[in-house]
Amino acid sequence: MPFLDYQTAGESHGPGVLITITGLPAGMRLDTDLVNVELRRRQGGYGRGARQRIERDSAEVLSGIYRGKTIGSPLALLIRNRDARLEDLEKTPPIFTPRPGHADLAGALKYLTPDCRPVLERASARETAGRTGAGAVAGQLLRRATLESGPINVFGFVRAIGGEATDLVVDPQRAPELWKARDASETYCPDPAATKRQVAAIRAAKIDKDTLGGLLECHVFNLPPGLGSTMDWRDKLDARIAFAVMSIQAIKGVEIGDGFSAAAARGSNFHDPIAFDPAKVESPSLGFVRSSNHAGGTEGGMSNGQTLVVRAAMKPISTLLDPLPSVDLRTGEPHPAAYERSDICAAPAASVVMQNVVAFEVARAFLAKFGGDTLDEVRWAYEAWLTAARKLGKP
Repeated sequence: MPFLDYQTAGESHGPGVLITITGLPAGMRLDTDLVNVELRRRQGGYGRGARQRIERDSAEVLSGIYRGKTIGSPLALLIRNRDARLEDLEKTPPIFTPRPGHADLAGALKYLTPDCRPVLERASARETAGRTGAGAVAGQLLRRATLESGPINVFGFVRAIGGEATDLVVDPQRAPELWKARDASETYCPDPAATKRQVAAIRAAKIDKDTLGGLLECHVFNLPPGLGSTMDWRDKLDARIAFAVMSIQAIKGVEIGDGFSAAAARGSNFHDPIAFDPAKVESPSLGFVRSSNHAGGTEGGMSNGQTLVVRAAMKPISTLLDPLPSVDLRTGEPHPAAYERSDICAAPAASVVMQNVVAFEVARAFLAKFGGDTLDEVRWAYEAWLTAARKLGKP
C-alpha cells in the first residue's frame, strides 16, 4: 500500500486549489459535506476580510471515487476560486514595496525580481484550503477505521487572541459539549466569556488599523499508543506534527503538551506517572493511565495512549491598514509597504487549518502501522493489534 501523502497546487490568483491525496485505502465512504464544513469554517471567524464573504469554498471530486467510496487510486479534489478579481494573475498589478513580516522581500530576492507578486500569491494562506480539505478526508478515515473501539477524533480551537485567553480545561468526556460551544463562537473559542473579550480585542485592533495573532490548540482523543516511531527521526509523530503545524502561514512557535514550560521544570514534577486501570483495558489506552499529561500524549516520538495536545503561536497578520515603512525594490528609496486585501485576525481560521494538518499526520502514522488495501483490512489490523496488546503481561 502506498504511503499516505498529499500535494496541493494553485495560487491565490487562479482557477482554484487542487489537492491530490495518495495512499487512501479502498472502500472508505467519503462525505464531501463534512469536507465542505471544514472548508467553510476555515473561511469564517471574527476578524476575517472581505474576500471570505465573496467566496464560499466547496470541494469537487475529480477522481478516486466510485459510488461514493474510495477505490485506492489518488483522490483529487478541486476548490475553485470564485472571486472574479482573482481570475487572471497577468492583470493584477505588480508590488514593488514588500510588507514587513510577509514573504515579499525574501521571495523577491530569492527569485531575483523587484516584483513581489508571484511569490506573495503562493505564500498566501489561500493555499491552506487544500491542506484543510486533505485533513478533513484524513479525519473521516481515522473515525471510520476506529469506530469499534472508540473513534479517534481531532478537536482544534482558539485558546487566546491578543492576550485574551481562556483557561478552559479540555476534557474528552465533554467533547460533544466543547464542539458545540466552539462552533457557536465567533472566534472558535469554546468559552463564551473569552469569546466576547476576543471579539472586543479584534474590534479595537481594527479601529487602530492594526492586526492580532493568537494561541491555537488541538487535541486528539482516543489515540492508541505506538503511532509514529523512535527508529527513524523522520517518522517521529511529534516531529511530523510540529513540522506540519509550523508550516501554516504566520505560525511562529509549536509545542507538544507543556513543551516550553518543561525547560523550567524538574523531572519529578514534569514526567507523567504510569498506572494501570483494569476498567479501561478495552479503551484505546489499553488500561494504562496517567495522573497528568505534561508530555502531551507523545513519548519517544510515539503516541503513548494519552490525549495528544498541540499548541501553536500565531503572529499578527502582516498586512496593515496603516502600512509599516518599507522600500521600493526598484529604487531602494523609502516607501510605505504595499496593502493587499487582508484580515484583522485570522487565528480562528488558522485553528481550523491546524486541526486538519494534525489529523492528516495522525492518519499518516495510523496507516503506517495498520495500513491495508481496503478500509476493512485497516480496521481488522487495528482490532487485531489491540487484542494482542491487551494480552501483554498475561499468562
